[in-house]
Amino acid sequence: MLRSTLQERVVEIRHEQQAAAGCNEPWPYYEFWGKHGPVNVLQTSTDRGWSGLSAQLCSVNKAVIPWTTPQSDIRMCVDVRGNKSFIARRAPGIESRITVRRGTVWLSPPGLQDGSVDITQDMSGVLHVYLPISHFSPSNVDIDQSAIGALGYESAFEDPLLAEMGYAIASELETETSAGRLLIECLASSLAARLVQNCIASPARQSAFPGASGALDRRRLQRVLDYIETNLEGDLTLDLMASIACLSRYHFARAFKQAVGQSPHRYVSARRLDRAKALLMQGDRSLVDIALALSFSDQASFTRAFRQATGQAPGQYRRDFGSRRHDSSPADIGPALPMLA
Repeated sequence: MLRSTLQERVVEIRHEQQAAAGCNEPWPYYEFWGKHGPVNVLQTSTDRGWSGLSAQLCSVNKAVIPWTTPQSDIRMCVDVRGNKSFIARRAPGIESRITVRRGTVWLSPPGLQDGSVDITQDMSGVLHVYLPISHFSPSNVDIDQSAIGALGYESAFEDPLLAEMGYAIASELETETSAGRLLIECLASSLAARLVQNCIASPARQSAFPGASGALDRRRLQRVLDYIETNLEGDLTLDLMASIACLSRYHFARAFKQAVGQSPHRYVSARRLDRAKALLMQGDRSLVDIALALSFSDQASFTRAFRQATGQAPGQYRRDFGSRRHDSSPADIGPALPMLA
């Protein structure tokens, strides 16, 4: 019944998703829980400019709380800390009891109402991820439309791959990176594909994912790499790169990694680090200007990421380079610049 309801919702909200692509609904009951309940939001994607999914990292105290789901998103919850709390979920026709641990996953379809969640012990880290139903379409993950009907309520389960994706989202929430938006786009497509793969029956699974529409040949790869290099200080999205490669976003991410040896977001992150070094060495732009140019939300996030990658704060890196330039001849400095640009 729930699966049939979800399939009907896909048709019902298609136009709504087209009008608000990438803009997920706020957490249902958050206003109530935040004022009268046990939920504390530790980190949120609200101001991150993410596309493809939204997320909140929360701590939850022992309580019985309302259980409902968004009207146009699929919600996935992941325990990212591991507190071994006993949780019971109840709704009409649903009864689920489990002792959760780190990596436990919950899946809820859109439109579920009048339920409750009984949490018997405080939980210090629960990730809520909201995926718009528009991601579960053939244009995004190359699945047969009939496979969407298999996505419905799931009692708590364990899937190491889904858990690792959840950890990556939580990590990006806690520590922003230069290619974080691109990472989230990649993860949104991968999450949708993995959820469908897990939820559909075995016979359907063989036919739900048609073969790739093409490999990433050298000519198309070079177009993508040139586009990335030109837009390191702009808004790089998986959709645009995939369109340049003439592949779906799902197949592009896999083909790019196969061709380059790195996922798109790791490649972009490395190139932005090199660009940051080059801009710091030029010395004519402020740190906050460099941070915003390289898609960080603020200077503090840029400083954390740069220090983590190089062991130095950006300002110290600039001062050290200035000292080396002062002590070295132009012939010593020149050859280093193209390697960082």
